Amino acid sequence: MIYFLSFLLILCIIYCTILYSSIREGQVEEKELIRNNQKLTDHNIELNAAVDSVKKWGIDREKELADHITSLEETLSQTENLRKTTLSQKKSSEVRLGHIAETLAPFLDQFDFDPENCVFLGKPIDYISFDDDAVTLIEVKSGKSQLSSKQRHIRDLVKSNQVNWKEIRIK
Repeated sequence: MIYFLSFLLILCIIYCTILYSSIREGQVEEKELIRNNQKLTDHNIELNAAVDSVKKWGIDREKELADHITSLEETLSQTENLRKTTLSQKKSSEVRLGHIAETLAPFLDQFDFDPENCVFLGKPIDYISFDDDAVTLIEVKSGKSQLSSKQRHIRDLVKSNQVNWKEIRIK
């Protein structure tokens, strides 16, 4: 029994180390994303100012200005693509952190259920707890994440007592 508890403690430490590393990595990535986003915003302001100044030059330089505007539009397009990539990477790191939190949830203080009575489902609900006096559907969320529309629908069905039992016998 003590070996099992030692193993469980080591497993918890490993999970916590991975979670801490992922959180630190996410924080570093988030700071970098914020810096990149500020650079992109500053760059967009500069580009918009340059486009405005080019428009004032006049008819004599129409060809030169057209080429310059084309170059600026390409840069703006590249900047927007970089911004989209940055936001995508941020969301990806948040999703990874959420999956880690779901995995570690039974070992955290906030988890009010006996892990031995819980079964992991993953989608659309994370866990089902089978206690002596109740069956509980458990959804683990981290940060500011929200329930999906399917999860909200399941929650509403449970609250309105529209959960059924069906036994199927195979002959």
